[in-house]
Amino acid sequence: MTETTPAALPERFNFAQHLLQENAGRASKAAFVDDLGTLSYGQLEERVRRVAAGLRGLGIRREERVLLLMHDCNDWPVSFLGAMYAGLVPVAVNTLLTADDYAYMLEHSRAQAVLVSGALLPALTAAMTKSDHEVIKVVVSRPAAPLHPAEVEMESFVQAHQPLHKPAATSPDDPGFWLYSSGSTGRPKGTVHSHGNPYWTAELYGKGVLELQESDLCFSAAKLFFAYGLGNALTFPMSVGATTLLMAERPTPEATFKRWSGAVGGRKPTVFYGAPTGFAGMLAHPALPARAEVALRLVSSAGEALPAELGERFQRHFGIDIVDGIGSTEMLHIFLSNFPKRVRYGTTGWPVPGYAIELRGDDGAAVPDGEPGDLYIQGPSAAMMYWANRAKTRETFQGGWTKSGDKYVRNADGSYTYGGRSDDMLKVSGIYVSPFEVEATLVQHAAVLEAAVIGVPDGDGLVKTKAYVVLKDGASVTAEELKTFVKDKLAPYKYPRLIEFVQDLPKTATGKIQRFKLRERDAQ
Repeated sequence: MTETTPAALPERFNFAQHLLQENAGRASKAAFVDDLGTLSYGQLEERVRRVAAGLRGLGIRREERVLLLMHDCNDWPVSFLGAMYAGLVPVAVNTLLTADDYAYMLEHSRAQAVLVSGALLPALTAAMTKSDHEVIKVVVSRPAAPLHPAEVEMESFVQAHQPLHKPAATSPDDPGFWLYSSGSTGRPKGTVHSHGNPYWTAELYGKGVLELQESDLCFSAAKLFFAYGLGNALTFPMSVGATTLLMAERPTPEATFKRWSGAVGGRKPTVFYGAPTGFAGMLAHPALPARAEVALRLVSSAGEALPAELGERFQRHFGIDIVDGIGSTEMLHIFLSNFPKRVRYGTTGWPVPGYAIELRGDDGAAVPDGEPGDLYIQGPSAAMMYWANRAKTRETFQGGWTKSGDKYVRNADGSYTYGGRSDDMLKVSGIYVSPFEVEATLVQHAAVLEAAVIGVPDGDGLVKTKAYVVLKDGASVTAEELKTFVKDKLAPYKYPRLIEFVQDLPKTATGKIQRFKLRERDAQ
């Protein structure tokens, strides 16, 4: 860990300009490598400024929104940074949603233009048909079919404009971009971040904790439209002049191993950012590479808490620790984390320097070590608000503190152990039970691939635990055997009273288990 005390940001600060200036001396170095080619830092700067000029030329005004619906590719950072350079606000959205979702986001954000991948154009077209909101122009990256008059191909759009002479004179507190929350507990919310926020995450976590290096090749399973992926694959690497490998397809074990081998771009990643669900799938895969076949020096995890057993298995196989942490869309990136040279599996680690952590009880008072409490964070990267949602904004952002919605326990060594989402915590016989603790125990069984635990009412209206379990291919085990397994490892009251075997679990695109969908399913 490197101790960092970044200087306060100047009164005028445009984040896109900041990143371009940081890499002004690296014009020939690869900034991004996707499935079709390499984009150097010099090419990136020119294209960012051309896109900025093009968007301004459409008549889009300062702080108006531009929807970014694009698979991870070299056009993504060009589009995102181009909008910010122009003083516009890119709204990065999940590429796995429905036309109804995109119709809602178009109307909610009032986006004036859309930058979209050709493969996603049909979904966008369907969304625009459903929505009453009209956009000025649709810019299509790598179109798969002829375009309509209101649409323009990305390359033509770039080449039609001279680079914008200078960036918009934004401040660190001006709206910079939106991200929609991943919806693990309900409908996504438009989370507004400033130009200054990504600077702080890069300084405090990318440099201060992960100690990324200019020589690194970074590869993130989490996509750029997520807060985690945005830091991993754009903000952090560009802040140190590193190179990022981008992948449009889903991060299956096969696709991940292909990149680890250097089959794309001709070079093996040195830094990999993943999520626990992905690590579980990789470790169970027959094509898992040997340590000598990869060049990884740093592995990060977030999105959901990492079970100790997964981290330990990964470390035994590769000789590399997984650095697990927790972040959120609201805080932009990780604020509580293990460190590369200080890993305690089964915990989320310690506060990231620059962030303060408090655990509070139902009465709002601090809870003692060893007692579960609601996690609150104070730090410089907190979002400004949820757009057009004052009630949720006031509930989450409280006097400089951000309420995460997670339950945690602070340990004697100052580390923190995850206890589940606040609305997922179960009170069984008057005692809190963490779904995550039961899930982490279930997945230690040799036959279990994944598990999710929810609370269900019994005949007396009392809450009992129910586990949904996914078995590994070819494995078998009975419900009673799993109950006994959990009883032997945890306090007896924590074992799941009911177990249902399923083929898969409902998840967000980041791999977070959507327990609310299991609760809805169980209630039917």
